[in-house]
Amino acid sequence: MSRRSGILEFAVLGLLREAPMHGYELRKRLNTSLGIFRAFSYGTLYPCLKTLVANGWLIEEPGSAPEDALAASLAGRRAKIVYRLTAEGKEHFEELLSHTGPDTWEDEHFAARFAFFGQTERDVRMRVLEGRRSRLEERLDKMRASLARTRERLDDYTLELQRHGMESVEREVRWLNELIESERAGRDQRRPSPEGTAQQDYTSGATGGLPRHQGAESSGGTPPEGSTPPDPSDDTAK
Repeated sequence: MSRRSGILEFAVLGLLREAPMHGYELRKRLNTSLGIFRAFSYGTLYPCLKTLVANGWLIEEPGSAPEDALAASLAGRRAKIVYRLTAEGKEHFEELLSHTGPDTWEDEHFAARFAFFGQTERDVRMRVLEGRRSRLEERLDKMRASLARTRERLDDYTLELQRHGMESVEREVRWLNELIESERAGRDQRRPSPEGTAQQDYTSGATGGLPRHQGAESSGGTPPEGSTPPDPSDDTAK
């Protein structure tokens, strides 16, 4: 399985965990909620869905409205198929959510993982955020070293482009620092107070761990600039 297809399968399972959907709904959600999938087609989505069905992680069901199925039949078209997550699919998605290896720190995979942080355990969120920050700090060091070596040979426009790239990475590192500090603060709030009373966990929900100025939108969207974080044709069963 390619890295790209693995990210798509992860995102599809995550969206279907929220509610069953048909293919067009899934494609729309992937395009709008997860910007990393803006440039993909049904030709990419349907093989992914078929693979997930074959693995037992999804099941196909006919559309819920009988009149729609009848109308489609009279028009010579097949009824829309709704995809539903199975118990095995939910278990598999939860296993994927717990994964914190180096691939979760890469641009596209991180954006998809961040979109589902509301469903991710706090300790896992922390490891992914810290891994992503470490990866970007390594990238930033290499960019600075490269710029120092080549600065004299670059024209003004190329130099400005290099600076812009560095600033984008620096901006994401600052954003990650804020998220990590917020996660740590939330974890401290969970510890028992000196009187032995447990503190409320303020970061267990969909916006858990986010700095206040970011709001709920950031938990389900695409990370800021520098982290690539993310045609209504007939949707018939393939």
